[in-house]
Amino acid sequence: MRQAFVLLWRDKFTFAAVLFLLAVVFCVFFGNYFFGQYANAINLRARNAPPLSFANGWMFILGGDALGRAILARVIVGAQNTMAVAAAAVICSFVVGVTLGLVAGYRDGWVGNVIMRFADVLMSFPSLLLALIVLYILEPAVSNVVLVLAITRVPIYIRTTRAEVLEVRERMFVTAARVMGASSTRIVRRHILPMVLPTLVTIATLEFALVMLAESTLSFLGLGIQPPAFSWGLMVAQGQNYLSIAWWLAFWPGLAITLTATSLNLLANWLRIVTDPVQRWRLDARGEK
Repeated sequence: MRQAFVLLWRDKFTFAAVLFLLAVVFCVFFGNYFFGQYANAINLRARNAPPLSFANGWMFILGGDALGRAILARVIVGAQNTMAVAAAAVICSFVVGVTLGLVAGYRDGWVGNVIMRFADVLMSFPSLLLALIVLYILEPAVSNVVLVLAITRVPIYIRTTRAEVLEVRERMFVTAARVMGASSTRIVRRHILPMVLPTLVTIATLEFALVMLAESTLSFLGLGIQPPAFSWGLMVAQGQNYLSIAWWLAFWPGLAITLTATSLNLLANWLRIVTDPVQRWRLDARGEK
């Protein structure tokens, strides 16, 4: 942990990104407890109140929306729904995709071919278009949003895991474990999975940002989070009709989406460098300057 902190400190942009992500995590777990009452409190005297307007209290530092609700509180509380949907979709797609990718990469024959053809079929459809079609047919509930986003991201993990396993399974330590009588399950779990896991974690970090943007897009189109619940994407959608007179209604949740996605991409790039000994010299060189 100390070495990881030192390497993180050497990359100041990533360090700032991690601090921002920690703030987002705090909002996810404690935002509703501290600011939930302000997020849904209607104050018609503060309708479309501009930023830095303290006439109605410090909670309106980012302005008020069309019903006089504090945007700061809604951005903080809305992080919970946005991050919860993205995290659930990424975890489900990660578990299913990695499992199928391990099977497809370690076992030759018709099992691997069937799994890869399944991945090819899913990748042949644009993920957002597929999500729109499914959610238009089904009820746009949170569970359906998570299910659709998870299914559309599974092929990424299948193909990445299979490519990594095909290379790792030919190494000497895997051959030695096989000669010593280790079962296929033990070889995959104890020898192959730890080798491919750093790459998969980097992919998952990038996918988290992509899934979050997809959820925001679906909410913006009215097929994601439904009122009275709200997310950052739904806040942007609700503020689009007021862009000419109250730009801040859509600007602040849009800025939260942008900063979170950028921070996740910076963190994913840092993880890729740290977990690759060939690339780690970049961070070591920064520390020597």
